[in-house]
Amino acid sequence: MAIPEKQPRNQKKLRLIVFDVEGIIIPKRRYLLFEASQRITIPRFIKMLWAGLLYETGLIKLETALRRIYKQLSGLPANDLFQLFKKIPLNPSVEKVFQHLKQDGYKTALISSGLPHVFINELAAQLGADHASGFDLEVTNGLVTGQISGDVIKPEGKALVLKKIMEQEGLTPTDCAVVADDRNNLPMFSLCSTKIGYNPDFLLAYKSDVAVKGDLNEILPFLTKKANVSQPSVSKRDLLRESIHIAGFLVAFFTMQLGLNHLWIAFVILMVTLVYVISELARMLGINIPIASTITWNAALQPEVYEFVTAPIFFALGIILALLLFPAPVGYASIAVFALGDGFATIFGKSLGRHVFPHNKGKKVEGTVLGFFFALLGASVFVNPLIAVVGAAAAMTMETLPTPLNDNLTMPLAAGLAMLALL
Repeated sequence: MAIPEKQPRNQKKLRLIVFDVEGIIIPKRRYLLFEASQRITIPRFIKMLWAGLLYETGLIKLETALRRIYKQLSGLPANDLFQLFKKIPLNPSVEKVFQHLKQDGYKTALISSGLPHVFINELAAQLGADHASGFDLEVTNGLVTGQISGDVIKPEGKALVLKKIMEQEGLTPTDCAVVADDRNNLPMFSLCSTKIGYNPDFLLAYKSDVAVKGDLNEILPFLTKKANVSQPSVSKRDLLRESIHIAGFLVAFFTMQLGLNHLWIAFVILMVTLVYVISELARMLGINIPIASTITWNAALQPEVYEFVTAPIFFALGIILALLLFPAPVGYASIAVFALGDGFATIFGKSLGRHVFPHNKGKKVEGTVLGFFFALLGASVFVNPLIAVVGAAAAMTMETLPTPLNDNLTMPLAAGLAMLALL
């Protein structure tokens, strides 16, 4: 739960709240990866997925990626794609947030660079938003041609659209707030006095005024002073999720105590991960796999409920890398450091956190400090205290940094390399 360190700087009441769409209003990337892709061939889907990966790694521009992606949908009935879109569930609390803002007199805008304008109009009508913008999808004889156009797919496109809305409404930056999750929205940040990163990527975690993780409802205290700021708490969902994370320590402990072959343990974890991937793919298609799907439903963060949850995959890969890359004592200590350190940092950050790091608004100082303590205790089971201190410090420092890599990967790697240097 996000708790503001202090009230937003602007004293003037906000008048317009701008929302990114994918990842904020609807599940991130779900439409193209799971709904629309069911209507195309496997080779087309692979090309679509490849274009998305190239964009995520920064190798191609967003416009190039979108043109390649929508080219793979050419020949499909436009109405079929629209009906599939209408079936996508909204992220939890979205309707509640929009109702609250509307009741308090705020105007809202939906701006998407990844979806057609007609789709965003549908969302705006459903939520009562005042403005909606997406790109133009060319349709001929009822069929999608694969051609797209419009301002929003350009590098500064979202900012251009927002400027037009602000001019139309007679607004200035002090009247405006933006809620977004990835770097594609950065051009809008200079136009708004309040910048909220919602489950932000590494760039937005640095550029935002505040980072919120969890229920979308938690953005309200930063938008209107009439909203009550909830007291910090850790939900049952948080406890289950972090308990699974902390339990990673047992992998290292029992592997050492029972003298198990670490290569075989890594192989078993890999097989379990593949089973999990299959269960998540099935869940996205509406097929529940006993136990696996139930755990995911109960442990996933609110924004992840309707998405393909990737956190367990990175968690498993972090353990596998530690087992394969480092000699036994250091590898086990690395697992202990990131399993205990990251898990307890999240729990204490949510329950006790009051101060955020200036370079990463999504991390709390209190959580990191207490996470270091537990990481140190865990590592001390496998290596001497001095080496454990170095490993815990390296991992928890990495945990606070806004990097493009998942911290389930960076933390064990940083800890392992730091400890290995002292041997």
